[in-house]
Amino acid sequence: MRLLYIDRIRAIAILAMVQVHTAAIVPPEGITVGDPIALVSAAIGGMAAPLFVTISGWGIYRSAKARNAKSNDEFRDWSKWILPRIIMLILCQFLVNFLLSTERGGRFESFTPGVLTLLAIATIIAPIIIHFSHQTRIVLMIILAGSQYFLGDLAGTDWTWFERVVQDNFTEWIERLLWNGTYPALPWLAYIMLGSIIFELESEPNARDKMMYGGLVITAATLIYSFTSNQMWALPEGDAVLTFFPASTTFIIVSGTFVLMTFRILEGEEIQGGPPTGGRSLAILEPAGRLSLTIYVAHFAVLGIVAEMMYGQARLDVIPAFAATLIHTAIWIPLSILHERFISDYSLEKLLQKLSS
Repeated sequence: MRLLYIDRIRAIAILAMVQVHTAAIVPPEGITVGDPIALVSAAIGGMAAPLFVTISGWGIYRSAKARNAKSNDEFRDWSKWILPRIIMLILCQFLVNFLLSTERGGRFESFTPGVLTLLAIATIIAPIIIHFSHQTRIVLMIILAGSQYFLGDLAGTDWTWFERVVQDNFTEWIERLLWNGTYPALPWLAYIMLGSIIFELESEPNARDKMMYGGLVITAATLIYSFTSNQMWALPEGDAVLTFFPASTTFIIVSGTFVLMTFRILEGEEIQGGPPTGGRSLAILEPAGRLSLTIYVAHFAVLGIVAEMMYGQARLDVIPAFAATLIHTAIWIPLSILHERFISDYSLEKLLQKLSS
């Protein structure tokens, strides 16, 4: 049975991803890190990828569990489940890279690993982790979250964005994939583990609440430390308590806490057989949630055109840039509704479903 609140979380995650990517391609003139609009955008961006990866991990784990129940660990059945997924995810990643290439004012090199190659890794390990207890996966999540401590400078602590997306040989590509790219396996697989834990504890809200409360205590501690040490609380990169590039342990804990809160808020009574939070008032989001991979790839096609048009041009003023970001984010909601109504058989999700059947 399809859970409506999961579709809504997927929708929020993909729309937040669209927002942060659009804001990066259409940054407003004269906005600094400390401006309120920049802080709001950074907050959405900081939550977007953790939520997207976690809900993807939830889905991968659920699908792997269902496949295991049918196939009983037969290699042929697992191959039929794994291969179409990893091939599509990797090809989609390379397509995204082409659509937003640095050669045309974009952000990626041709073979840059990214969030979709991270999900491909998650797919490969899924048949293994479904046999772990949730306690074991919690331990793995903690180890992964703390991986930056033992990676040290290997994580590219002081690297720029473009150093993270460039690779001159296969060895460097593996490094970007595993520990110093934009979404490397270390530590981002922590969110995959979190998604699997949320799935397993679906009927145990008190256990999830304990994890959330513990995360809120740590979040408060990071805020206090930021204030007392006169250090920025959060930045995409640089000297801050929370950093996205590379993903610091504190960032993973804080963002993971807000992911848990998002699940808890939106699930409502659906797990107990009732309606999700908001009843049917939030149903408008569901088609976008069911089309998240297609939207992820398609929005880069739009941004690629915009990036090429704006290459070498002056930045937009605040209001036009804000309007462009808002419109490009919101437009995927009605487009998804129209897609589901008229051409629902044509999407990357449907293609993957056919390839796996």
